[in-house]
Amino acid sequence: MYTSIVSFFQDGGTFMYPILLVLAIGLAIAIERYIYLTASKTSNRQLLAKAMPLLKQGDFEQLQQLTSRKKNAISQMLNQGLSRVKTAKRRDDIESAIEESMMEVIPRLEKRTHYLAMFANIATLLGLLGTIIGLIKAFTAVAQVDPSMKAEILSSSISVAMNTTAFGLIVAIPLIFIYTVLQTKTTEIVDSLEMATVKFVNLIVEHKQ
Repeated sequence: MYTSIVSFFQDGGTFMYPILLVLAIGLAIAIERYIYLTASKTSNRQLLAKAMPLLKQGDFEQLQQLTSRKKNAISQMLNQGLSRVKTAKRRDDIESAIEESMMEVIPRLEKRTHYLAMFANIATLLGLLGTIIGLIKAFTAVAQVDPSMKAEILSSSISVAMNTTAFGLIVAIPLIFIYTVLQTKTTEIVDSLEMATVKFVNLIVEHKQ
């Protein structure tokens, strides 16, 4: 199997290397994003578990000390909202402070993920380009050989040229799948942040009344 893979790669020509590079970069981004999002989701859940009892008790001072020690998304948002509790005259003032913080948090969650969709497209296009160039070379080569050999040379050349398209698709399909998984994971985190924000503001308003 190893020999078949090496032979497949070598027969594909020079365009196999940029496609391989796209795969390597895409996988590096995917792994980094998956680890970051998983860690973010876990840390947000852990902080909320500690913060909600304090919030229900109305212990804003202790809650602010807790959120100021953490650097995750939910702590940054809650800390921003808590800083406005004393000066806020309306519910909208607290919501605005949290929304402002969320505008800083969301880009960090979405960072680099969109590159995976771009790399999937690049891999497909590089595969097609490699095939087209391979076909051009094949037709140029058969024009100069004996007519009895043309069919054999052309069929083998086309087979080799198609390797780049196949490899491009082999790279593109997993990258699109990973992109979708990461997008779903990001959306889940954003939704949980928005839900936590609503609960947070509601509890603050209850204690201020």
